[in-house]
Amino acid sequence: MTTPEILARPLPDPDGFLDNAVLAHHARRSAGDPDAEVRRLSLLALAEAEEPAALPWLTRGLDDVESEVRRAAAEALSGWADAEAVAGLCRTLRDADAGVREAAAISLAALQEAALAPVLLPSAADPDAFVRASALRALRELRWPGAAAAAETALADPDARVRREAVGVLAWLKHRPALVSIAELVAADTSAEVRRAAAGALGAAESASERAWAATALERALRDADWNVREEVATVLGKLAVASSGEALIASLADTHWQVRLRAARSLGKLAARPAVPALCEALEHPAANLRKEAALALGSIGDAAAAQALGRARRDADPEVRKAAALALAQLASSASPG
Repeated sequence: MTTPEILARPLPDPDGFLDNAVLAHHARRSAGDPDAEVRRLSLLALAEAEEPAALPWLTRGLDDVESEVRRAAAEALSGWADAEAVAGLCRTLRDADAGVREAAAISLAALQEAALAPVLLPSAADPDAFVRASALRALRELRWPGAAAAAETALADPDARVRREAVGVLAWLKHRPALVSIAELVAADTSAEVRRAAAGALGAAESASERAWAATALERALRDADWNVREEVATVLGKLAVASSGEALIASLADTHWQVRLRAARSLGKLAARPAVPALCEALEHPAANLRKEAALALGSIGDAAAAQALGRARRDADPEVRKAAALALAQLASSASPG
């Protein structure tokens, strides 16, 4: 293995610059040991010390001849708001190694500085999918409106991780012009993770017409092959609060996965969907205590006296949380029945 390249500006003498003799030892090895693994481990030791005085050696590691050392340096500089370290990480976004570029993007994002977003933006079109996904994740954290166009383009990326991160950017930005494209992903993307993320993003719909349109798109997705997608869809339908979604959510109370039934029950409670009362009463007998609890709470929110008998039985449920939810629901029913 070769020794790392020496930059034009010499490093300080570690013995005179670092108070800790152990750190000085690691600093010397990080910059001059002929073994790349030794240099990498020395950088990690310097990073663990969290000493600002070690930053010159960590930054120098970005120019090591070995990619694994450069990547360790990029990871070690995460969160450091040092001007030279930031400049080095920005330069490293153009490194020949994809793993190094990815690490630099993640470390820059940790700074939470919106001013760095334009520097990260070109990495959203990097040849490597991991780098593209990391850059989009970083841009999502920075919530920079200028990332919307790149994220919309990335919705058609061949890599599912990139498409998922692009959806995340647009959801955080509440970029409603992309809702149609996101709805298409809910319906047809080959990745369940992307479909789930896209379903969640449709919750950004705000106006009554947008919410009604998004709800219609999501109701179809309650038949998705993946239960995780169906669970997310049922959750978002409750957030959108479109009354016409009640029928589709009632059907989901018979889903093969109780987690989907639970989310459907919660959303039906938010919709105060009276037609759901018989199915919710039936859900009070389900083996999953979490679902029984959610069904009781939903019945309380709906406030239909027809649920009183089933809730009375639930007051004797084996699970204390279900009993508590049933008692609360019965109190809500009594309050609804009281005049005034």
